[in-house]
Amino acid sequence: MEPNQLYKIQGSVETVVYHNGDSGFTVLELNTGEELVTVVGEFSDIGPGEQLEVTGSYTTHAKYGFQMKAQTYERSLPATAAAIGTYLASGVIKGIGPAIAKRLVDKFGDETLAVIEQNPSSLAKIPGISAKKAEEISIEYRKLFGIRSVMTYLTQYGVPAPFAIKAWKKFGPMAQEMIVSNPYCLCDEEVGVEFEMADTIAQRNGFAPDGYERISASITHVLRHNLGNGHTCLPQDKLCETCCRLVETDSYHVDDVLEEMIFREEVVRFEGEEKRFIYLPRYFESECYIASKLGLMRQSYMGGLTPEIDSFIDSLEKRQAITYACLQRKAITAAVTQPMMILTGGPGTGKTTAISAIIHLLGQMGEKVALAAPTGRAAKRMSELTGVEAKTVHRLLEVDFADGSGLHKFKRNERNPLPYDAVIIDETSMMDCLLFESLLRALKLSCRLILVGDPDQLPSVSAGNVLSDLIDSGVVTTVHLTEIFRQAAKSLIVTNAHAIVSGEYPSLHVKDNDFFFLGDNNTDRIARTTADLCARRLPARYGYSPMWDIQAIAPTRVGAVGTTELNRVLQATLNPPDPKKKEFTFGSLIFREGDKVMQIKNNYDLVWRKDDGEEGMGIFNGDIGMIELIDRPSSSILIRYDEDRVAEYSFDMADELELAYAITVHKSQGNEYEAVILPLMEGRSRMYYRNLLYTAVTRAKKLLIIIGTEGTVRKMVDSHKKTRRYSNLIALLHEVCNEQ
Repeated sequence: MEPNQLYKIQGSVETVVYHNGDSGFTVLELNTGEELVTVVGEFSDIGPGEQLEVTGSYTTHAKYGFQMKAQTYERSLPATAAAIGTYLASGVIKGIGPAIAKRLVDKFGDETLAVIEQNPSSLAKIPGISAKKAEEISIEYRKLFGIRSVMTYLTQYGVPAPFAIKAWKKFGPMAQEMIVSNPYCLCDEEVGVEFEMADTIAQRNGFAPDGYERISASITHVLRHNLGNGHTCLPQDKLCETCCRLVETDSYHVDDVLEEMIFREEVVRFEGEEKRFIYLPRYFESECYIASKLGLMRQSYMGGLTPEIDSFIDSLEKRQAITYACLQRKAITAAVTQPMMILTGGPGTGKTTAISAIIHLLGQMGEKVALAAPTGRAAKRMSELTGVEAKTVHRLLEVDFADGSGLHKFKRNERNPLPYDAVIIDETSMMDCLLFESLLRALKLSCRLILVGDPDQLPSVSAGNVLSDLIDSGVVTTVHLTEIFRQAAKSLIVTNAHAIVSGEYPSLHVKDNDFFFLGDNNTDRIARTTADLCARRLPARYGYSPMWDIQAIAPTRVGAVGTTELNRVLQATLNPPDPKKKEFTFGSLIFREGDKVMQIKNNYDLVWRKDDGEEGMGIFNGDIGMIELIDRPSSSILIRYDEDRVAEYSFDMADELELAYAITVHKSQGNEYEAVILPLMEGRSRMYYRNLLYTAVTRAKKLLIIIGTEGTVRKMVDSHKKTRRYSNLIALLHEVCNEQ
């Protein structure tokens, strides 16, 4: 059979080998009457006994053999009593198992499915089915076929099955009616269909090219898309220009719709000094709250230890046998005498020493202090360096749940504030505006806030530029440590990091230190060298664990030395196929026992357990662990995080994971590793810039190896233009503080 030719087969579903309820991805065996054919594709809930007509192409899977990859399909329900019994006994409808299925078919025969849908009260006549359960079964059946109806409707426009499932979850029984009346509802955050796909459906169904639905959806789409670029808002002229290009219409149509959206409060306009800015309401409210809460905290501050502070620091120096540098003393003083302060500085400048002194003095003052950081590894490192327990910000705020849009809720807020007198946050540059807002909502007005970070590192992945905006506003006292201490000055990692951030070229050819450069311009060879360093050379020379001590970091996901390809190479080298190790395939990824994996989205509801019996909830974006067990009978995976937390995943949740032998620089932020391997080949210019190189270099604690070309390193150092992030937090802070 030709590999790319389309074939059509008909038959009855014999067995459902695998089904992912969220994505619809299914592996089933279809009995054509002549043979059993393995079919893979996206199907809504499906069970044995259903009749399918499948159109697709034949492929040969490396592990699972000959199979048909479905492109389109038509289905019909089982018609005979025997087929209906097989179908219901499969468990496809919640509440019906083999025993109940037999009783139903014995009673209603060929009419069983019609009775379930149209006359649920009759089900209660069956032993084991109460009136309540009968109604629940009927609702589940109608829901199942509602999803199928939505999926069938959307499939004809090329919309993948997972979006149909999300649309049903969002809109319920009215889903298809709502989609038909306004396809742009699919762009809702909880559904997630891209504007272009929804627009295709609308245009094919005769929606006006310059109608309100289309243009308003394009405006919302552009604003949401740019949240991913770090912008909490966009200049009105830039927004309108982008939308005009997107929907190919005249500017006056977009202007008219925008004014209507402002009137309806679907977006918010902010009058800046030179430009007008348009926000999604949630992000305008966030920036306004941040500004007002910081203003109130300043206004409510009652004063600190000013007259005695020098003697406190002097006595601390004697007890600790240490002499603080001038800027460190300034930072310590500001931290214990101001309502809020920011401490910044590059590697080796003594931030940790200053933080430890601040914690000690606040304790002497009788203040209850909390330490936190945005990621688990950053919090763990903060604990190790200070000797005081630090939590993730999410754990500090006590995650409650996340709504469908992904916005998290916390138990700690204005009505239930944190019981601390001072809160110290490390790696603040990683905090987006929504998380920072949530932190402020949980602080008492009298709580002291100390923010620690490095504004020269990459900003948060999500919208906002909180740390830099607070520094640039001048509203918060800021101390920037600049002196590199003697021990740190011996490290090329430290001195080269400072050179890079200052726009100077790093020393690449100094031997017998902790910073090495391996020149190479061949991408395949760079990938092989990276694998060899991880698997053989570094463990042999330094005793490093390939899994926990060594981390490959790359600027991008794509390309021969991007994380996707590097993970494939490193997995094959560090954890190759083994008959003793179970594995399973999810999309294009193979997960295997022993694999190093990363959680790529926040999951606030995932339960973890420690070996000592302690339990908790929440595995967060960026957490790295190792697959301990894959259990096919229960379709579950056990992953160990931080060597002491074990979380159980169903196979359906594998879209929350990716291999982590190599990770992007953005994903590495907030973490440090004993050894970092940084493959660099000239690529997309917007990804190769100074802050990214600086952030990557500062992830290494004891050893850094760059593999690539000197030209790429120089280009990154020279590329200092910081990507602007649109925000009005500075203006809002000035507005609030000028009124006080």
